[in-house]
Amino acid sequence: MNLSIIEREGNRVLTTAQLAESFGTDNGIINRNFQRNAERYTPGKHYFALSGEELREFKGSGQIDGSLKFTSVLYLWTEKGAWLQAKSLNTDQAWDAYEKLIDEYYTTQNQVRALSPTEQLKASMRLSLETSEEVEAIKVDVAQLKDKVENQMTLDYGMQRRLQRAVGARVYEIESDDQVRRKLFRELYREIKDRFGVASYKDVLRKDLQSAIYYVEAWIPKRIA
Repeated sequence: MNLSIIEREGNRVLTTAQLAESFGTDNGIINRNFQRNAERYTPGKHYFALSGEELREFKGSGQIDGSLKFTSVLYLWTEKGAWLQAKSLNTDQAWDAYEKLIDEYYTTQNQVRALSPTEQLKASMRLSLETSEEVEAIKVDVAQLKDKVENQMTLDYGMQRRLQRAVGARVYEIESDDQVRRKLFRELYREIKDRFGVASYKDVLRKDLQSAIYYVEAWIPKRIA
C-alpha cells in the first residue's frame, strides 16, 4: 500500500480520495456514508475538516498534491474514522484494506514529521497558556493554604511580648497602687482569655493580635466601670 504520508496534530490521516481508493470505492460513497451517519463521527477523533485560514496553512505545508488546491473544505480521516467508513461499506475489500492501513500506515504514526514554524508557535502558545493556568491555580492553592495555616497559628514570643506590654501600659495608666495593679493584671488577663476563647493569653491567634491590643487599650476595670 503506497500512500503519501499526511499528518495532522501528530496523527497520520488520509484524504477522502486516498481512503476511497484504498477501499475500492469512490469519493461520493465515502461522503454519503459520512452524511448518513454524521452523528457517529466526532471531529478531531474520527476526522478533521479544514477550511478557511486553517486549510490555507495546511495547503502551504506541502502535504497534499495540487489537485486539491481549489477545494474549500478538506476532510482528513483518522484511523478511527477509517474504521467507521469500513463498517459502513462492509465489504471484504474494505475490511482487507483497513487491516493493511493499520499495519502499514496508521500504526507508524509515531514517525511524524517536524512541525512547521506556525504549528510550533501554536503548540508553544497552548503549552504556555496551560502552564500559566496551572501555575496560577497552584498560587491560589498555596495562598489559601497559607491563610488557613496562619489563621490557626498562635502568638510567637515577640507577639506575646507586644500583648504583655500593652497590658502593662494599660494597668499602669489606670492604677498607681501596686496591690491593686496585681489584681488588675489578673482581671485583664482573665478577660482576654474570655474575650478570645483561649486558655492563656499566649494562645491568642496571630490574626487576632491587633484586636487584642485594641481591646486592652480600651479596657476599663469592673470596679471602675
